[in-house]
Amino acid sequence: MGLIRNIYIFCNIIMSVEGWAPKLPEEKESTTNCSNMSLRKVPTNLAPATTTLDLSYNLLFRLQSSDFRSVSKLRALIVSHNRIQQLDIKIFEFNRELRYLDLSYNRLKMVTWYSLAALRHLDLSFNDFETVPICEEIGNMTQLETLGLSGAKIQKSDFQKIAHLHLSTVFFGLKSLSHYEEGSLPLLNTIKLHIILPMNIHFWVLLRDGLKTSRILQMTNIDGKSQFLNYDTQRNLTLENTKTSTLLFDKVDLLWDDLLLIFQFVWHTSVEYFQIQDVMFGGQVYLNHNSFDYSNTVMRTVRLEHVHFRVFSIPQDRIYLLFTKMDIENLTVSDAKMPHMLFPNSPKSFRYLNFADNILTDELFKNPIQLPYLNTLILMGNKLETLSLVSCFANHTALMYLDLSQNLLQHINDENCLWPETLISMNLSSNKFADSVFRCLPRSIQILDLSYNKIQSVPKEITHLKSLRELNIAFNFLTDLPGCSHFRRLSVLNIEMNLILSPSLEFFQSCQEVKTLNAGKNPFRCTCELRSFIQLEKYSKGMRVGWPDSYVCEYPLNLKGTLLKDVYLSELSCNTALFIVTIAVLLLILVMSVAVCFFHFDVPWYLRMLAQWMQTWHRVRKAAQEQPRRNVQFHAFISYSAHDSLWVNNELVPNLEKEDGSVFICLCERNFDPGKSITENITSCIEKSYKSIFVLSPNFVQSQWCHYELYCHENSEHIILLLLEPIPLYCIPTHFHRLKALIEKKAYLEWPKDRRKCGLFWANVRTAISANLIDTREMRELQSFTELSEEYRGSAVSLIRTDCV
Repeated sequence: MGLIRNIYIFCNIIMSVEGWAPKLPEEKESTTNCSNMSLRKVPTNLAPATTTLDLSYNLLFRLQSSDFRSVSKLRALIVSHNRIQQLDIKIFEFNRELRYLDLSYNRLKMVTWYSLAALRHLDLSFNDFETVPICEEIGNMTQLETLGLSGAKIQKSDFQKIAHLHLSTVFFGLKSLSHYEEGSLPLLNTIKLHIILPMNIHFWVLLRDGLKTSRILQMTNIDGKSQFLNYDTQRNLTLENTKTSTLLFDKVDLLWDDLLLIFQFVWHTSVEYFQIQDVMFGGQVYLNHNSFDYSNTVMRTVRLEHVHFRVFSIPQDRIYLLFTKMDIENLTVSDAKMPHMLFPNSPKSFRYLNFADNILTDELFKNPIQLPYLNTLILMGNKLETLSLVSCFANHTALMYLDLSQNLLQHINDENCLWPETLISMNLSSNKFADSVFRCLPRSIQILDLSYNKIQSVPKEITHLKSLRELNIAFNFLTDLPGCSHFRRLSVLNIEMNLILSPSLEFFQSCQEVKTLNAGKNPFRCTCELRSFIQLEKYSKGMRVGWPDSYVCEYPLNLKGTLLKDVYLSELSCNTALFIVTIAVLLLILVMSVAVCFFHFDVPWYLRMLAQWMQTWHRVRKAAQEQPRRNVQFHAFISYSAHDSLWVNNELVPNLEKEDGSVFICLCERNFDPGKSITENITSCIEKSYKSIFVLSPNFVQSQWCHYELYCHENSEHIILLLLEPIPLYCIPTHFHRLKALIEKKAYLEWPKDRRKCGLFWANVRTAISANLIDTREMRELQSFTELSEEYRGSAVSLIRTDCV
């Protein structure tokens, strides 16, 4: 316990030293902790910048001036719990900034004083001084605020030297007390006086003088041993000119009658707040409330905490009624293993009652209790079972705050609950409540704690909790966040550690006023239903308590352990309507884009050309398997109007005839025989050509010879139509039936206006006229050569004959 106390003091020292000594921004605090290291002397390698030095819990026997000369900036020094017997305060003459000096729990018997003007905290308690070590040097320490003392003898002369100092706390840590001069303590000028007594010491005079000394008096280790009954109580139970308003007793071991006498003594003093902690009762109970004088008091608060009894059976009415008959505002009897509490039949003025951590049962409320002014009732940690009984009692009070946590409470549906309209805060945590508890709640409730119960859902038919502002349902069995349709003013909601998978849409729609939400440590199912909850932090930053560490996915398994903030659920994948609309829009955009591209890049023309190329390629392949006509000499005969000759000569012929001579074109002006008629030449050229190409244009329609050339073809498979310019059907004469039929069927290749399309156009034309004419032309050339040879031979014979003649 001493080590823990010292650590606590050490932390406070650091904070207090910072407050005492404002420093420049560039200065840095330096703390050196050398406690509990079995040191026999002060380390010599201390940093010069050290401001706080802890040397407690070591084996130091003495301190020398050279020990602290290097740490001139030292402000706090703790040397408690060592073995120092003598000390010369002058060793700190170079530590002019020293504010805090703790020399408690040593073996000091003598101190040579030196004035430390900056010192504010000096603790010499729990040492072996014969008398209290006070001298004129301490009286010169005008900055001193806290003074810890010890000594086997306490005399008035000791305190006269410091009577002029205005102290905040004087602390007496006494190992022993052999003599006390009455009237010594009142010489001190302090706000708080704390006296830790040695065991089995007569404390009555110290108590009387302490009440005259300070506003706050704390006494520890009170052990009466029935001394009051042997003392002149008639003279000492009254006391005048007291200063104390707060009286604190710690670690008390008294007989019941002695404690009652202390209460009676304090009752008529200036004490307003009386607290007793860790008290042990013993002995028989002889005195009771009937012998207690309740008149003439300023007492407002009585607190008894951690009460233990040596006797198993005690008369309840003698003890309980002593406290409940007091005309005070605040009464606390906690952790006393108290099975019952009795109240007088008359109304009492209690405003605050705290009976926490006892074993009270429903029997407490079965008899009428008149507490009309009660506004706070704490019954935490008892054995209460029926909430409706508590409500019946509370309905006759002015309760505002009620704590019924850590009981065995539950509520049955058919039980009626009547609560006062003043009740605004209830703590019903750690009980056995189910969903039905919401039917037994006051209409005026604003703050409600139902954590650690067995609640599975919040009934939707609950309509009366319109004032509720804070609701805590943590550690229950809820599977969904409760909606706020009946809690319109709800601003704080705690629902952590439940069974919530996905908050419902109703919560987000109805809980617009919630500013603080704690929903962590639930087994969240990270699917689309949770998307709105995940995005809540984006729109209400700081709203969720514990975000993001307490919000973790439990389902599905592939996301287990993933923080909710790291889960991405897109709006598109979670919103079916939006998904359908998006797909429809994308399809529409795609169709429109395709349509735009379709017409912008003239895709129909390409498709027609491709189809025609496929048909042509198929016909060519089929024709290649057949035996070509023996008299075919040209790949194509071109029929065109004379007005289109420029295009034919500059575009058509150069793109079809190759430099390697693989394609042979028949043209009228180039291949017609002058000795024959036009009709004979046309017929001959058509017969000698594998295909016939007709260049269609309005000029073609006006030419009779062009029409004649078209009608000379009986087989349409040998015809290739090239549409150079569009020909409206109404422009075609009615007797050109065949031409009109071909154009209506669109069985032609259209000359593209875009030059980039010409490559595909010429490829289709070349494919259409492709044929293996090598064998045919070789046979034809051989035949021509034979005919020429015969003619030449005939000419030679005639010449010979002529010569002979």
